[in-house]
Amino acid sequence: MRFLHLLCIALFFIYSLLNAQQVISLWPKGVPNEIINPNYSERVETKDEAGNPTRISRVTSPSLTIYHAPKENASGAAVLVCPGGGYAILAVQHEGVEVAKWLNTLGITAAVLKYRLPSSEIMKDQKVGPLQDAQRGMRILRENADKWGLLSDKIGVLGFSAGGHLASTLSTHYDDPVYSISSSVSARPDFSILIYPVISFKKSIYHGGSRKNLLGIQETPDQIYRFSNEEWVDQFTPATFLAHSFDDRVVPIENSFVYASALKENGVNVELHAYGKGGHGYGLGIQDPEKNWPKACAIWLKKEILSKNSLDK
Repeated sequence: MRFLHLLCIALFFIYSLLNAQQVISLWPKGVPNEIINPNYSERVETKDEAGNPTRISRVTSPSLTIYHAPKENASGAAVLVCPGGGYAILAVQHEGVEVAKWLNTLGITAAVLKYRLPSSEIMKDQKVGPLQDAQRGMRILRENADKWGLLSDKIGVLGFSAGGHLASTLSTHYDDPVYSISSSVSARPDFSILIYPVISFKKSIYHGGSRKNLLGIQETPDQIYRFSNEEWVDQFTPATFLAHSFDDRVVPIENSFVYASALKENGVNVELHAYGKGGHGYGLGIQDPEKNWPKACAIWLKKEILSKNSLDK
């Protein structure tokens, strides 16, 4: 009996190790664009009933949390997940952890990006801080593709709300020299999934909080243009899946419309799901058939991404 008891403990320990998420620092040798501020530290704003963080702010140590796809159904694809929160907080649970677990059911490895939120207190240039982290996150996935059993040409990005702005910024500004790099590894996503995303900073459709938090109070027309991502779409912008609701009172659905239109004009594969109701911030939204974008997205991924080889793209 004692042997069986010890065996059970050992097996549980091994199972826990195999299923533990891997947390990787983005910048182990020092964060670029950083201002050292001992009075500025990360905060957990809210927790769920189990004590897990649901909203965090004031990120100073950006990281990736890797959720490896189960070996029995691993497709080799991976997705960098960018939680939203208006560039003020990160909704790490329903727009991060839960999404990573859903991607795992599709055989996709997920990497939840804990990115720095723009702040002049810790950044020399707050406008590029999130993009620096997103580019680095994408490069880490590609650099470890062989080690983690990934296909380097099937690594995409997924973002919600302001995280959708970051994801679309990465999709259109992946080559911007926002930090010094020593390798030729590309930061370009192979595909994008944008859910109720902020896209444009133009006056008619912008989300005020996201624009103010990213650009600061002294925004300029050039900065607004630079981060209105529909203006930067070209033939090399990755294929994109978009989902948005007409009754979104936070981020107008026109953000998805202008991005989809720009993609179409440049001959880029795009699929847009516009739901009559849903509002904003619903994460996976699988409980409500009116906004069950994950089902539609899974079909799109299988048809347009997972079933194609690099020569088809």
